[in-house]
Amino acid sequence: MNWVAASLLSALFLGVYELCTKHAVRANSVVPVLFFSTLTAALVWLGLLSVQGWVPGLLPPALVPDSLTWTQHGQLLFKSMLVASSWVFTYLAVKHLPLSLGSPIRATSPLWTLAGALLILGERPTKLEMLGVVTTLLSFLGLSVAGQREGVHFHRNKWVGYILIGTLLGAASGLYDKYLLARQHFSVPTVQAWFSLYLCLCFLPVMIGWRERWWSRGPFQWRWSIPLIALALLVSDYIYFSALHDPASLVSLVMSLRRGSTLVAFAGGVFLFGERNPWQKLPAVLGILAGMALTMLG
Repeated sequence: MNWVAASLLSALFLGVYELCTKHAVRANSVVPVLFFSTLTAALVWLGLLSVQGWVPGLLPPALVPDSLTWTQHGQLLFKSMLVASSWVFTYLAVKHLPLSLGSPIRATSPLWTLAGALLILGERPTKLEMLGVVTTLLSFLGLSVAGQREGVHFHRNKWVGYILIGTLLGAASGLYDKYLLARQHFSVPTVQAWFSLYLCLCFLPVMIGWRERWWSRGPFQWRWSIPLIALALLVSDYIYFSALHDPASLVSLVMSLRRGSTLVAFAGGVFLFGERNPWQKLPAVLGILAGMALTMLG
């Protein structure tokens, strides 16, 4: 598959992931949604690892994790803990915020990854990157104005704070991914497999606490969208890494095209969940995507 088509297909599945997440957590308890969706991904990789153990050589190399040292296992466990923290904040926010507001905020993650690269890695932004940052921030301001019409005041709504914290933690995870894949030379299936398994383990004690009612919590309703969260994300990530694996692909364009998931989530929020004021939000959403594109192209 052409890498441009692969990037767009990855964006489609990433948008489906966001729609499934909203469907699963809306008026539902978040902890079991997180646990059962991560359990789904863990079971997929457990199945693949079992096949590789029983019939070595049957699976293609793209699905075979490497052997790891205890230190490397610790590095992937840390990644899982980082993502678990990000998802707790994000899922709680998605439960209470309109998807047409939450998804564009999450789309700013590459902006914070760039900021981390500037501060931690000592990189210097180009003029195009700075234009992208300014465009994104202005569009974010416009989105906050649109949100006020739905009673969502960005400066004092705790769920906006939650999704910002989740987005920042996700950006930190992106920087850590770059460290693991580029500097520590982990393979893609190795990271995905053990990350999925450790992520499920991270949520296991939280799930036990939820079941035993260690804190007050709402009821849980099983929905078909819960396992689809994991499956859509697994497919999206696999296609995304396949696009990056193409020698002709441009990383900046792949990441920019993948941000098209926001349009899928935005449209789904409007047409599937009946969210309000779509035309007031659309210019800000397009502005955020334009800012992301300028940042990546820079």
